[in-house]
Amino acid sequence: MAKSVTPWWKALQIRKEIINASGQIDDVQMSLFQAVHGVAATRPPYADAAYYGSITHPTERLVDLLTEIAIRLGGESDYLKARAVTRLDQGMGGGKSHACIGAFHLAAHPEALLQTELGRQVAAQAGSRLGRPIASDLSKPHVVVLPCDNMTPGAPVKELDGPAETLYERFLWRLFGKDYSLFERYQPFWNDKSKIAEAIRAVNRPVLILVDEILDYIGNGLDGADKPDLAAQDVAFLRALLDVVNDVPHVAMLVVMIASDKDSIALSPAAQQRRDDLNALLDRNGFPATVTEVGDFADILRRRLFEAEPPVEVLRATAEMYRGALEDKAWSKNVWDAVSADWRRNWEDEVAACYPFHPMLIGIAKNEWSKVTGFQRVRSTIRIFAATVYAHQQRGHAGEWVPALIGPGDIPLSDNAVREALLGSGLVEDERTISNYRSLAENEVVNAKRDGGIARRQDLERGPIMWAEANPFAAERAATFVFLASIIGTLRPGRGRGASAPEVKAATSVADTLYTVTDADSVVEELINSARALSAVEIIPGHGNNKPARYFMSTRLTHRMLVNNIKHTITDDERDEVIAQFAARLSSSGPFRELKFVTADPSRTAKEVLSTAGIDNAHVNRLIVLDPAQFSLRNGMEQATMEALTTAMGLGRGVDQLPVQWASSAVYAVVNTQRRGNVRGIAVEYLARQKALAAPEVQGDDELKATGTKELSAAKEQLEKALKRAYQHVVFLAQPDPDGERVVQDYTFDSDNLTALDGTMVWKALAERDKVFDAAQFTAKALVHNLRDQDYGRSLSEIRSAFYNAPRLPLLYGGDSDLQHAIYDAVVNDQIRIVDGAGNDVAVTAPAQVNLTSAGLRLARPIPPCPACGIAEEDHLCPEPAEADTTGNDSTTASESSAESPTGTAGKGRTAAPATAATQAPSSSDEAANAPEKQVAFSFTSNLLNQDSAADDFAAIFRQLYLTLDERQVSYLQGTLSLVMDADAAQTLAEKVSEAGLNVTTRDM
Repeated sequence: MAKSVTPWWKALQIRKEIINASGQIDDVQMSLFQAVHGVAATRPPYADAAYYGSITHPTERLVDLLTEIAIRLGGESDYLKARAVTRLDQGMGGGKSHACIGAFHLAAHPEALLQTELGRQVAAQAGSRLGRPIASDLSKPHVVVLPCDNMTPGAPVKELDGPAETLYERFLWRLFGKDYSLFERYQPFWNDKSKIAEAIRAVNRPVLILVDEILDYIGNGLDGADKPDLAAQDVAFLRALLDVVNDVPHVAMLVVMIASDKDSIALSPAAQQRRDDLNALLDRNGFPATVTEVGDFADILRRRLFEAEPPVEVLRATAEMYRGALEDKAWSKNVWDAVSADWRRNWEDEVAACYPFHPMLIGIAKNEWSKVTGFQRVRSTIRIFAATVYAHQQRGHAGEWVPALIGPGDIPLSDNAVREALLGSGLVEDERTISNYRSLAENEVVNAKRDGGIARRQDLERGPIMWAEANPFAAERAATFVFLASIIGTLRPGRGRGASAPEVKAATSVADTLYTVTDADSVVEELINSARALSAVEIIPGHGNNKPARYFMSTRLTHRMLVNNIKHTITDDERDEVIAQFAARLSSSGPFRELKFVTADPSRTAKEVLSTAGIDNAHVNRLIVLDPAQFSLRNGMEQATMEALTTAMGLGRGVDQLPVQWASSAVYAVVNTQRRGNVRGIAVEYLARQKALAAPEVQGDDELKATGTKELSAAKEQLEKALKRAYQHVVFLAQPDPDGERVVQDYTFDSDNLTALDGTMVWKALAERDKVFDAAQFTAKALVHNLRDQDYGRSLSEIRSAFYNAPRLPLLYGGDSDLQHAIYDAVVNDQIRIVDGAGNDVAVTAPAQVNLTSAGLRLARPIPPCPACGIAEEDHLCPEPAEADTTGNDSTTASESSAESPTGTAGKGRTAAPATAATQAPSSSDEAANAPEKQVAFSFTSNLLNQDSAADDFAAIFRQLYLTLDERQVSYLQGTLSLVMDADAAQTLAEKVSEAGLNVTTRDM
């Protein structure tokens, strides 16, 4: 809250009686009987007319009612300008007893009451209607009070009723002020209108008759007395009295009887008949009235709770605080417009009328709570709000956060007085439901110690965030509003079931613009949909912007509630086991010949588990999937995994060095640490739904079973998708420099559509890194390119093994079959030879005849053609030259000329004839088709500092290399290039190398 604005709990002084009762206001339900007859400890403060006037807001209707009575009693000859009989028929909590006490004070203590604001308005209105001031003593009226809710038919109280027994006799005893002689004179005439009128005139003063809660007496009260004669006399008296009052001057009668449609009390047929009779009499002789209306809510509350009105400057400053949030476009579009926040139009006036409560809260109390049948409108609201303002004032004095305006999310459910006032207000009628909601308030929202409850824990555990100080109870406020919207029942008047998403966000709003609608979205999302979400909330899906999702906190067993309860019972071992099962099931080998899943063992280290997993298999390409429970990469938690992988690939040192032979053909699929955390949460959701579906209460309920089946299927799909995404990393053994060190390298899938669980995707990724040959890539040419000098002379079995254990050689898509075909094609094309132990050529007629397991057969280079005769044989004799044709024609054949050396020099010292033009100059098209490839290899180490000429030479070399590459004249590249260069240029080059998918290292010199 801005320091320049005085908070409401300092600007307003809570009434002492509320503070003394710790917010549990005692006299909200006023009693006419106690106001008139209470003594000592039983005499309430409102028995004093001045105090009554100070706590009573002069509503228009209350002023009208008291003005009618004042004119009827003290209007002298103008008494007919006011009605005689008035019936108050509002429902419970509508202010009827409060009005009766006001009427009593007006007649019994007119001078005192007329000095209050209420009294002044009554006097002013009466004077206006009479055309002259009304007498300050109202001609000293006499008051007859019949508090029927404190009178038992046939059982009089001697101190109050004297000798009277019937209702008529009790009326007389009070009318005559306990004058026994007058009482006896008129006692027999309970049904005589003239005698009743005469009795009233005998007082010789204006008379006010107050009959409170008459139905309590004539309804079940008379039934309980079981005296038919008494019932008949009492009803007859009331019928006569109602007629008489209209005929006797300066007599007013105020009767309280709730309208039938607002009172659900059960009556016997006889009692219902009496009620109907009295209703008819009141309709004929009286005028129905109410003393409060919906618009009076805020004024009544403020007058009842606080000593004085707030300063105008405080109201203005408080309203201005909210201006930024109310005018924010995002809040308006997503929240205010969606909740029909009409109070924004006249914001300053609304704040002035509702202060210290937010107009949204007052609107809910007026328009929703008041329409609930059991809710005692004014009375219940005062109780709830009195406890609320007291609780917040105590927090303010303690230096804690207090809202600038008390909104719908700020009813502090952690406070026992507030919670019980709310649950006992009539919004919840059923005792069992009240008990259930009491439990929900503590478990779902906030407990009494304010350190528990799902919503409260979310606030307490929220990390540092910009708006934390401005809105430290965001989740609790959101949950509180869902709670308030839920206890009303199935449907909120004019709203629907539960709270809408925009309403919940509105309940979390504050004046500080640091708290944005995006933050509200996050708070509600975590509260409703996260792993730590409210367990008792039912979600009613929305449909577009015009029908947002709704949230209802239910006391009945719901599938969501069952799932959330089960989630707390799921162990880490269960969670990890189901993840491992899914990972193993979702894995596919693709081009890899073998697929293996390495299961975690918490009792051993990751290094020990991987070292003993039996994965070093010969002559087979393997995809090894590591259990996420024990292996993961990134997020600063990969050390144990990397150590295990390094050891498993034979690169360990000291005691960690293992005799690993086939590490090059093993490729590892590893989960990402951060994404693993997400998978674990989803796995718990899946397991909870799986267990919930198996629960007897779900299996026995078709609706729950259908919901459970649907949610389990969705959870399974979500878990599979998340797990595939989590397996981002592929780890393998590499040797970028054929003559350099072996290293552990990894590849990370950045796309969510790719996963290391899919062997085909892994193989494609490794092909980009030259770790493997893709399908149909490994040809005879590729084989020859990858063979080193020392590979010639090695046995076929050694060559085969090299493709599985030498990381300098890529893995083969088809394994042994690819190698057999490549060797066969190379032999056929005279690119290599297969020889036996004696060096003799071994003929092969099909790829399958290439025996890769042979230790006797070896690879050998092809024999170069003889430079004299062109024959590719060792120790051969060149053919004799042909004799010259005596006719002058050249008789050398094409086959002979093709074997002759272009240099004219033959083997064994013989001279060869010159070659023909046909053999010396093939066509350019033939050259292009049959041009042989050559391997170019060169190495260099050169200092280029101040060596311009050398630099130019290398520039020319690399320029030529560029042109050759650009013209697609290079089929294979292999090598390592190390340069020392300008830092900026090094960065640019490194980026280009990385973009090409190559590993690059840079370091400072």
